[in-house]
Amino acid sequence: MATRTDAPTRREQILKEAARLFAERGFHGVGVDEIGAAVGISGPGLYRHFPGKDAMLAELLVGISGQLLTGARRRVAEADGGGAEGVLDSLIEGHIDFALDDRPLITLHDRELDRLRDSDRKMVRQLQRQYVELWVGVVREVYPGLGEPAARSAVHSVFGLLNSTPHLGRGGSLPGRGATAELLHRMARGAFAAVGV
Repeated sequence: MATRTDAPTRREQILKEAARLFAERGFHGVGVDEIGAAVGISGPGLYRHFPGKDAMLAELLVGISGQLLTGARRRVAEADGGGAEGVLDSLIEGHIDFALDDRPLITLHDRELDRLRDSDRKMVRQLQRQYVELWVGVVREVYPGLGEPAARSAVHSVFGLLNSTPHLGRGGSLPGRGATAELLHRMARGAFAAVGV
């Protein structure tokens, strides 16, 4: 999702490696020493950046939920009268970028969301609801005859499709990124068209 071109900060490096390690071995299967080693600092050195692993997990999951919502709002605002079809395509493209670029975060969300403190889990859910509702509004503009419950179900189904990327294989088993993104986009639009008819 990130569009920055400058070098990541130490904090961002730690979060990236923590996400990768948590996704590979589970939250409880990774120690702070391993995360520190992955970024070239001692495990205790991590405590200068985070109070502990719980804080890293919370920042990862709350952070990506906030980034998705912010990115979606930006895409809607940038549409500038380009029409609902263009907005929907832009939202799909943004979610595909997330799904292809942040695969460990999808795995983390699926497996570790329940490990968050109640307040952090509630924040993730609140951000996700706002993200879904934004999509529902756009989908209903594209398909005006579609009722709200059906639009919401379609949005969740498309998210399920796009968020399946951690299960698509690794490395050379996938077609190139562009071909994968194009296929996912066509499948998402096909899913919306199927319910919008």
